[in-house]
Amino acid sequence: MASIFSLHFPNCHQAFHCSVVQTSFLKSWKLNPGFSRRASFEPFTSTTPIVWRRRRTFICAVNQDAEKAFKKTVEVDRLIDMLREANPTELQKLVVENILAFNETFWIRLAARSDTCKSDDDKKDYEELASSVMSIVDRIVHKTHEKIDSATDVLKEILKPVVDEEEETPWPPKDPEALKQMENKIIQMEQEGKLDEGFLAEVSAQLRQAKEDGDKPGLEAMLQKVLQLYASTVLSKRSYAKKGNEVLKAEQFLETVIKAPEQEWNKLLIDGLAVSKGETSAQDFYAVIKKRIERTLIRTEGGSYQQRILTEYLKGIEARTEEIVQLLQGNAT
Repeated sequence: MASIFSLHFPNCHQAFHCSVVQTSFLKSWKLNPGFSRRASFEPFTSTTPIVWRRRRTFICAVNQDAEKAFKKTVEVDRLIDMLREANPTELQKLVVENILAFNETFWIRLAARSDTCKSDDDKKDYEELASSVMSIVDRIVHKTHEKIDSATDVLKEILKPVVDEEEETPWPPKDPEALKQMENKIIQMEQEGKLDEGFLAEVSAQLRQAKEDGDKPGLEAMLQKVLQLYASTVLSKRSYAKKGNEVLKAEQFLETVIKAPEQEWNKLLIDGLAVSKGETSAQDFYAVIKKRIERTLIRTEGGSYQQRILTEYLKGIEARTEEIVQLLQGNAT
């Protein structure tokens, strides 16, 4: 890429790049390298029907690849045209909205269009556009790194009561009070507005990495606990257990389960469901869980980490309920 910009855009020397922030409890990401394909062509013959069908399939695949490449070029050209016509305010907004589009393909296409310009003025316009876009991208990347650093600091603060810096951290913690301190930290930071999308994205990324590594079960359990406590805290802020002066038993029971630690769900469900010795029917309980999921989907941003984490927590309660109900009904028969 550097050679491309040295030819056409002398003021721009690097493309969009995000480095990974490493912490004491996260290994660096390892990206799978790209792969290349080489196809060899043999003299055409139709003597073997199978070979003929394979060649025809190959030709279709090549045509499809060419069509995809053409469509991609059209999309990139459309974005370049929009960027060229935009004023400074619109340019900033377009770059933010299309931040993932500024990859190698984009810069190669921009350089190619500059190369085909017939006038020096047009070439200069492309150079200025490349410089402006890259400047905006650099600022976005810098801000993203700052947010990641901040989210990592918040997570470290939450885990401080349960993390042992000297040796591998056991889970659950040896000191039960440490878990309570961790829960209090989450409640406090949620009230302070520190558990935002950046924080949830950081925890989710580190949890995913811990699962892939497979050699840090304590870390994986800690991060899962952080997300569970977050979901419990947020979902407990709003109550639907009263309708006027009437207490809705199923809603009240759900809120009790939401607030409880995950390891206490089994006992609560066995004691509270009518299939065992409680007052709430399984059908009523499923209905209020479904309703709470619907409310969560409405009140949270579509596709956000918050929406996913909260709905997964509720679905976890639903799945556990199904297991308990099946177990109790099996014992009854």
